[in-house]
Amino acid sequence: MTDRPETGHAPVHAARYFDGAQVRVGTVVAGADGIRLLPTRAPDGSPHLDGLVTGLFTDHHVHLQLVDHTLLAGSRLGAVADLGAELGWISDLAAGAAVQNSGKNPATHPTTPETAPEPAVSPESWTQISYAGPFLTAVGGYPSDRDWAPAGAVRQLADPDDAARAVDDLTASGVSFLKVVGNSDAGPVLDDELMRALARLAAEHRVPLVAHAEGPGQAQRVARLGATRLAHAPFSEHLTDDEIAEQAATVSWISTMAIHEGEALEVVTDNVRRFFAAGGELVYGSDMGNGPTPVDLRGAEIDALRTAGIDGLDLLTALAPADPLLSAAPLLLLPDDDPNRSRLLTTADLEY
Repeated sequence: MTDRPETGHAPVHAARYFDGAQVRVGTVVAGADGIRLLPTRAPDGSPHLDGLVTGLFTDHHVHLQLVDHTLLAGSRLGAVADLGAELGWISDLAAGAAVQNSGKNPATHPTTPETAPEPAVSPESWTQISYAGPFLTAVGGYPSDRDWAPAGAVRQLADPDDAARAVDDLTASGVSFLKVVGNSDAGPVLDDELMRALARLAAEHRVPLVAHAEGPGQAQRVARLGATRLAHAPFSEHLTDDEIAEQAATVSWISTMAIHEGEALEVVTDNVRRFFAAGGELVYGSDMGNGPTPVDLRGAEIDALRTAGIDGLDLLTALAPADPLLSAAPLLLLPDDDPNRSRLLTTADLEY
């Protein structure tokens, strides 16, 4: 006789798991209500789960209005930060409303019609969405002249009063960040007075100021004027070691390395390697929607981070996984501790 379920699945497995800070030993339990991770050790003799368990990952830079956002359900992403979309659209999506994407990036999403996720996808697998709303840019600045930018996804600021109205509107609408643009390679940029005003307003409203910095000197300029995070690891030029040290002390970077190639990729890889070695905070971001990016974890971005020397626990930390001990939370299994091989943990993984 045996008290094991007739399904052929062992109810308890010993498992290694990453809690966001370190690898620990716990227990994976399969029951009628799904799979749970417990922080206690499994009973002696329990089978061992082959791989590392953790929560769903975070992508800190996406543009959901340019992709088939319904594919997020059931993906390996538990949270995303949208850094440029029409405010009403993205706030509706974050609240769970059914919305259509803009269709302006055909290279990124298929031509099939928007559909709801398959009923088999549980509500818990829906990705949490935080957002900035529109790009805040100079009059005529990037990306106001780009065909891919959805209507309402760019707000052009002429002076500090304009900036104050914009920040009041956005923070009253529940944004989690402000996204400003300093792209001198593609047009006018917000002047120093406007950038300082936006930094002050962001601090007053207790929201991070995330800056797209592109062009010579722009990464240092936006950091000096009060940006708290760069939307892209700097790729326009090699920063000096002193500049890297200043950046590491004042701002965090979102990686977005795999959107580059050639010289820009070499530059961003060098900057990231030295920034991280200097103690800078680097988080994973794919710039989802910029070209043919997956609506999921992007393997090329993981590879780029590894090339820059970020691997192991450092890589897992940059991916900012959800707490795997949360009840009913979806779990990921990472064979050989490799994020690129990660997949949703299912009862099939618990077969004897």
